[in-house]
Amino acid sequence: MLEVKDLNAGYGFLQVLRDISLDVGEGEFVALIGPNGAGKSTTLKTIAGLLEPASGEILFEERSIGGTPAHEINRMGISFISEALNLFPDMSVRENLLLGAYTVRDPQQEQAALEFVLGLFPRLREREDQLAGTLSGGERKMLAVARGMMSNPQLLLVDEPSLGLAPQLVLTVFKALEELRQQGVTILLVEQNVNTTLKITDRAYILENGEIALQGKSADLLQNEHVRQAYLGVA
Repeated sequence: MLEVKDLNAGYGFLQVLRDISLDVGEGEFVALIGPNGAGKSTTLKTIAGLLEPASGEILFEERSIGGTPAHEINRMGISFISEALNLFPDMSVRENLLLGAYTVRDPQQEQAALEFVLGLFPRLREREDQLAGTLSGGERKMLAVARGMMSNPQLLLVDEPSLGLAPQLVLTVFKALEELRQQGVTILLVEQNVNTTLKITDRAYILENGEIALQGKSADLLQNEHVRQAYLGVA
């Protein structure tokens, strides 16, 4: 579904990504992990159209999308859930969710998507009329994930969903991602919680200093000596 070939990208004169290549098959749950500053979020932003690639190619369903504006990429079926969340604090939970469906033209499809995400996160249903700015940190994260699902994406790009959450809420968010995968959504996940991530994903790429250092099945990477020492604290 997604293929990234020799991607170089960054911010002005600062090059962050160096010849990144990765792929995500339809229905797969793939992780991109690595230390802070490695370029994980930059990778997602470039795929999502928020950053212009310096060189390389990004293919979505065999169509080149590198440099395509973000709103057009969203219409193609790619949804990006940013670490920053980008919610509208003075609007209700329901209004934030419906904004996530702005590309959906069928009212019945929009309503079906709303029922699906509220079923996925019952706490949001309880707070449907509450202003997003009054939610807890965990509830805001749930709202961001739910809003990202409102456009019925084929590919979901998720950046650091567990960041700043209490352990119990982390489990809730990861459980929701697993359920989305079971529903047939393809997911590319950037996450710092390496242990849990490698237990729930199919494959993973290790990004270090803007380059792919390792890749493979998640179960195999859990046993890799470098991963265990550098990311899991196991000798």
